[in-house]
Amino acid sequence: MTRKKKKIFKKKGKVIKDLTRNIFKILNEDSSKHFNYKQIAGKMGISDTDGKTQILKKLAELTATKKIKEIDRGKFQINEDRKYALGTLDITSNGNGYFISDDYENDIFIPNINLGKGLHGDIVRAYVYKKRRSNKLEADVVEVLERAKTEFVGVLQMNKNFGFVIPDSNKMYADIFISQNKINGAVHGDKVQATISDWPENSKNPFGKITKVLGKPGDHNTEMHSILLEYDLPYEFPLEVEKEAENLPVAITNEEIAKRRDMRSDLTFTIDPKDAKDFDDALSFKKLKNGNFEIGIHIADVSHYLQKDTILDAEAYDRATSVYLVDRVVPMLPEMLSNGVCSLRPNEEKLTFSAVFEINEKAQIINEWFGRTVTYSDQRFAYEEAQSIIENCKLSEAIQPYTMPLEISIIDEAYEVIPEIVEATLKLDELAKILRKKRMKQGAISFDRAEVKFDLDEKANPVGVFFKTSKDANKLIEEFMLLANRKVAEFIGKAKGGKPSNKTFIYRVHDEPDVEKLASLQNIISKFGYKINTNTKETISDSLNQLLSDVNGKAESNMIETLTIRTMSKAVYTTQNIGHYGLAFDYYSHFTSPIRRYPDVMTHRLLQHYLDDGNTPKQQVYEEKCKHSSKREELASKAERDSIKYMQVKYMQDHKDEIFTGVISGVTEWGIYVEITKNKCEGMVRIRDIKNDYYIFDEDQYAIIGQSTKHMYQLGDDVQVQVKKTDLERKHLDFNLIED
Repeated sequence: MTRKKKKIFKKKGKVIKDLTRNIFKILNEDSSKHFNYKQIAGKMGISDTDGKTQILKKLAELTATKKIKEIDRGKFQINEDRKYALGTLDITSNGNGYFISDDYENDIFIPNINLGKGLHGDIVRAYVYKKRRSNKLEADVVEVLERAKTEFVGVLQMNKNFGFVIPDSNKMYADIFISQNKINGAVHGDKVQATISDWPENSKNPFGKITKVLGKPGDHNTEMHSILLEYDLPYEFPLEVEKEAENLPVAITNEEIAKRRDMRSDLTFTIDPKDAKDFDDALSFKKLKNGNFEIGIHIADVSHYLQKDTILDAEAYDRATSVYLVDRVVPMLPEMLSNGVCSLRPNEEKLTFSAVFEINEKAQIINEWFGRTVTYSDQRFAYEEAQSIIENCKLSEAIQPYTMPLEISIIDEAYEVIPEIVEATLKLDELAKILRKKRMKQGAISFDRAEVKFDLDEKANPVGVFFKTSKDANKLIEEFMLLANRKVAEFIGKAKGGKPSNKTFIYRVHDEPDVEKLASLQNIISKFGYKINTNTKETISDSLNQLLSDVNGKAESNMIETLTIRTMSKAVYTTQNIGHYGLAFDYYSHFTSPIRRYPDVMTHRLLQHYLDDGNTPKQQVYEEKCKHSSKREELASKAERDSIKYMQVKYMQDHKDEIFTGVISGVTEWGIYVEITKNKCEGMVRIRDIKNDYYIFDEDQYAIIGQSTKHMYQLGDDVQVQVKKTDLERKHLDFNLIED
């Protein structure tokens, strides 16, 4: 006896779910075959008359739009004459989109009406065609193959028996319908997280349910949690993860010390931001009898505690990175590990993984050693304290014990420094400067951008803005971390004779800049009197460094630095080594921050595996982990940028009466973006709000031009603005232009 097929569709009048998608799925199974409506209905498990009628109507609609073809009476086939391609959707803030596909060199515009229920980041099948009049390519989404995300953060707006969640993201063009029984305790005006469960064929809105109530819009913690959830970044650890961390054996036993190189007697110290709570890395320094120096870069041995196939490791992998918002850190590891057991705190013995180098006065590497160690940090410095040593002391005087008052200190009094550490700091600074000079000579690009930081009061309200710059103390640490990352990558990646090895490893790679993007950058900067030489790889890096040096301190600096960064390829994790263009390294990995980056944990494990003479593991397994880590890093960066935008808008709420000088940082058909010189806050002046003329966007000149006066507002122009509107939920500023 044959089993009856499960009937998906029974009730008369009920709209068939995902009908277009399912028809395409059936026809795409074998594009050479044809199907009649009865065969399609059978494959979908539909047997009633009303359901078959819906299929017939949909087949007629798809035939009329030539998405499928009727090859014989009542027999349908996929239309191979049309150009279908697979790709990703990029939705713009105005609700239209672009189709990004490997089959086409340029992104293809999709008007809103052709999105076919596709959302930002979705993998879709699209029909690509030429518009008759303009001959430009456009696309039409015919099938959504894979959703990028189904969870969205927004504000609930209630009607009598149902509600809509209005998403925060300007890339989500459709509000989410919520029925009364799926509101989950939320009330009108709440900030919530909603999950899309369905998108009926005849509905312009997806259906969903509320999965979390976050709080009221404008509340600081609510907004920070909203930013994290928007990018699928958790802000709490599951209870079982916390418990597993608390139950870890953390005592450093004699048996464990015996397995390691004991470096507890070596002079060791850390240099970190003054508000840091986790210390990934420490430096040790020893003068050798031959006049050289033994310098150890010691990294928290997270992989000793984070064992494979545990709940703790699975959570760390899922997160892949710590997230640094403007007012908080959301760690990759529970605090017990990140701030406690693994953190290289002063006056505590720690298990570490180390790269130890013998280096001469010319900063040349004479010998190297990699392996597990046990260390003891003698002192902890903030960058400001280390900088004070560099600026106020001389190497010849460093042998005398003294107490040195510091202008900026963790404690506001004279700070006692171990004399040997003063000497070590000065010598390390000297060697770091030689390493940096060599790196720059080899073609590294120097992005020494000032970071925007906020002074926050006890309620996390911004009361001031300041810029964090990289000084010698920061660069000292940077150079030795770069050295360790590079040398670890070379140790595994290079075979004897200098040829690449076949060992699976985690590389941090950075491709060369895109030629078209460089040409676009040249076009923009030429308006300011700058130029770049794109003849060779070397001339590109040299001229980019010259450009960054020339704009330093000028009004247009932040804009040009931002545009220059956008010409660069994204650095990613991969097992396929192509080198790191920005650093000018042929081999580069991430080894130095396993407390906050999962790829560093993988690097430690693989390094130890090869030190133990292990065979090469399967590359594809690690390549998938690299892709996951790169994706999570990208999401964390977006969340960080959103938190800065949020704080900038919040800061500007209290400065609505002030007039600010700024620079035009972007020009579009709907307005100009202006970045305030004083605090780097960026907002928009909408064209409709400029009253002295009717302005038209001129794409070639990066400007808007008045039709009567011919007055031009061009990229890079200095202007004066005043806050018109602050929108915390959308993290957006509107300015009024103070017109001449």
